[in-house]
Amino acid sequence: MATSLVLTFIGDDRPGLVNAISETVAGNEGTWLESRLAQLAGKFAGIVLVSVAEAQVDRLSAALRGLDAKGLRVSVERGAGDTTLAGARTLRLDILGAERPGIVRDVTQALIGLGVNIEEFTSGVEGEPFTGRQMFRASARLGVPDSVADETLRVALERLAGEIMVDLAVKEGAPAL
Repeated sequence: MATSLVLTFIGDDRPGLVNAISETVAGNEGTWLESRLAQLAGKFAGIVLVSVAEAQVDRLSAALRGLDAKGLRVSVERGAGDTTLAGARTLRLDILGAERPGIVRDVTQALIGLGVNIEEFTSGVEGEPFTGRQMFRASARLGVPDSVADETLRVALERLAGEIMVDLAVKEGAPAL
């Protein structure tokens, strides 16, 4: 029987980090299924979903923890199965506004108040083309309970956008980011 493992890792960015993890996974009969990896502030970090036979879990976990000697801190967690909200629809939320502290906090507080689950979230800061002003941009894949009417979500997001001075756009049936 295959077991899902979620790996998180971080290390100083340099060539070979992804290879070190992928060789360890493959060398212990695991299959690399899905990942999100990024270089941030000189560090390279990621989250990886792997599948491995139950009999190999302990061996793979130990081998991954052994990568600490190569400057990679790896954490291994067993997957919790499908945690998708029953009776939920998938939406994509795009956010754009002048960078300032608290944007993510404000948006997530509004979403949790409606019982919305953030399934995936990406963000970054970029310079506006002509002024160079720092702009915050984010996209999120949301699980919105069917009990939350479209109108309720629209009103809450419009109110939030006005309060924190950002543009918020919602799209139906959002694919993975």
